[in-house]
Amino acid sequence: MRASRSEVRTFNGARDVNRRADFPLLANDPGLHYLDSAATSQKPASVLDAIRDFYETSNANPHRGAYALSVRATECYQQARQRIARFLGVRDVDCLIFTRGTTEALNLVANSWGRAHVSHGDEIVVTALEHHANFVPWQQLAIEKQARLRVCELSSDGRLDLDCLRGLLNSRTRVVAFNHVSNALGTINPVAEIVELIRENSDAISVCDGAQSAPHLPVSFDTLGVDFYAFSGHKMLGPMGIGGLIGKRATLEAMPPYQTGGDMIEFVGDERTTWNVLPHKFEAGTPNAADAVGLSAAVEYLEALGMDRVLSHERSLMSRAQTRLEEIEGLRIYGPPALGRSGVVSFTMNDVHPHDLATILDGQGVCIRAGHHCAQPLMRRLDVPATARASFYVYNDEADIDALVTGIMKAREIFGYVPT
Repeated sequence: MRASRSEVRTFNGARDVNRRADFPLLANDPGLHYLDSAATSQKPASVLDAIRDFYETSNANPHRGAYALSVRATECYQQARQRIARFLGVRDVDCLIFTRGTTEALNLVANSWGRAHVSHGDEIVVTALEHHANFVPWQQLAIEKQARLRVCELSSDGRLDLDCLRGLLNSRTRVVAFNHVSNALGTINPVAEIVELIRENSDAISVCDGAQSAPHLPVSFDTLGVDFYAFSGHKMLGPMGIGGLIGKRATLEAMPPYQTGGDMIEFVGDERTTWNVLPHKFEAGTPNAADAVGLSAAVEYLEALGMDRVLSHERSLMSRAQTRLEEIEGLRIYGPPALGRSGVVSFTMNDVHPHDLATILDGQGVCIRAGHHCAQPLMRRLDVPATARASFYVYNDEADIDALVTGIMKAREIFGYVPT
């Protein structure tokens, strides 16, 4: 039986209108407990309205026409870029390249910058915390270029071993790729300290996977110090199919384009072609203008909440969830303490496979993720085939945690667990 909800919840310690009411999918199913925001977030009505409004009032191909409707579409697209860039602390707006998401953004760097700068005998450093999207592109580049892929190991509590990282860096290191926040453990990595280590011990570029930080933490690219930062819109209340890569202007201007086609060209001759200026150089073809507008609306929603409050809210939920879960005999939590992670908790329970646990929870209206979370190198180091993962966001509250715990206890009964 699904848990009921009251009309008012807490947000950052203060009474506030329940954020669920802003999200049609959740508002229409009060008994649904959605705890899989690390995979994709739900969308507020304002985002859905913005996308529909674009198609109903401004739909035309940006940059293609001199007629008024195309001009309006171009303005919508440009305004979306400006707002998203401001939200992510990017003063040089044209250094925000729209992509389909984090995966495409990271592949862009590996294929464009990587192919041009990594050679035989060079070294690429990744971490054992990485999502496959920030591991496999570098692995494949290393194979292609006959370079060496090196993996930074973890401490026992799921944090990056910075001494290990320091020992991996040398004059042959060309790339260091790491995430800001782990999608599997929620570990928040010390980006400033990592960047300082890279600069002190190598000439490598730093590539930061921000898929799990842009939705949950205050982020300022201009102060992070990284060379590249990738993010996805669908994890931060925006639509699927839009995200971006942020890079430093000099580096982006020196890189060859990732794809070729319309709008990214300056001049096409019979034998040679020259490239358009940033950001168009890396945005071949018809842009995803409607979803850019939708992501801009998501950013507006998050700005109204305040990212400090978002983080505080998630940490409050995370602390409560970790306390409740630690009381369950036979349940093991992976990763750092609540204050060292975002709103993600991964766990296993005795001999119950995470997929079975997720199926039972689904029957109670609780949505969690089970599997390797596209982080198989990490799972091998944890010595587990998979974990169950609950992840929290702005529309979650204490009732979701209570439902999670109740569902786990139900699973214990089904599998006949006998306390020791």
